[in-house]
Amino acid sequence: MKTTAIHRRQIAGLALLLSFFLLVNLGLYLLLTRRLTNHFSSVSQAKMIDVARYLPHEETSDLIAQKTDFILTGELPILDGAAALVPVYASVIHSLYPQGSVTYEGGSFSDDNYYGENFANDSKMQYHNTVRGYRAVVDGDTDLFFSAAPSEEQRAYAEEKGVELVWVPIGLEAFVFFVNQNNPVDRLTVEEVRSIYAGEYTNWKELGGSNRPINPVTRIEGSGSQTMMLAFMKDQKIAPKSPLAFMGSGIGYSFRFYMEDMVESDQVKMLSLNGVYPDKAHIKDRSYPIVTEFYAVYRKDNGNPNVKNLVDWLLSEDGQALIEAAGYVGIT
Repeated sequence: MKTTAIHRRQIAGLALLLSFFLLVNLGLYLLLTRRLTNHFSSVSQAKMIDVARYLPHEETSDLIAQKTDFILTGELPILDGAAALVPVYASVIHSLYPQGSVTYEGGSFSDDNYYGENFANDSKMQYHNTVRGYRAVVDGDTDLFFSAAPSEEQRAYAEEKGVELVWVPIGLEAFVFFVNQNNPVDRLTVEEVRSIYAGEYTNWKELGGSNRPINPVTRIEGSGSQTMMLAFMKDQKIAPKSPLAFMGSGIGYSFRFYMEDMVESDQVKMLSLNGVYPDKAHIKDRSYPIVTEFYAVYRKDNGNPNVKNLVDWLLSEDGQALIEAAGYVGIT
């Protein structure tokens, strides 16, 4: 009898312990897991561009083949650029450069291509992205770099090396803010966005949304979008995030084409700003409040005459047609 009572107490103790762990796990699920996996979770994740989609002279590439009478002869410029502008400069190579001008390490392109490691040294197409790309053009490893405006640090690096860069505007783009598709907020004012990142708004209910913390996501220093964001904030500082922000609903930023045509996520939506949606028509007429130029950048002392010839072509009717056909907005 005594042994049976001891067994019952042991079973009861195990049952109680099991119930305790079940309650703890349920509490963690309700408090954290469900919040982090539902449609109010963070929407801005680091997404690397799939460069394989934009390889010149490949039948499966998503590139524009622009018909033109322009012919490049002599030394072909090495082209490089930001992630959001790969479709532009890759289409230039696809349209103007001969077969064999893009080469790969080991002779073939692989998926292991975080920052252009697949491209051989003699390849006329490179991909260093904005963070490393400005250094490449300053150091002379790239002839023509396609990008948004540089950061202060990138300008300082050129000055430190005694290099004068030339920035030629070749197209227009919108700087956009986006949230999860199920977030009820679909429009904000410019000042409301600044106030979010300045830490003045911390819950979506303050902006007509659900009772969820706001998770204002930022990008890495030196990236084109982060440089643009710092300029957008003007004299306001980006505030440290609340410790509870990761449990809420995210807001992020990037450039329109990158979000709409390269990321192609049906889980996010771009916000209207000041009542204007960032589509191509509102970029072209500049009614969207944050329209920015993107550039072809080169060293002023570059001795290859085809650099200037190629820039002039980009501003020609054919060059601007390529930029428009690639999904961007021309400058002219």
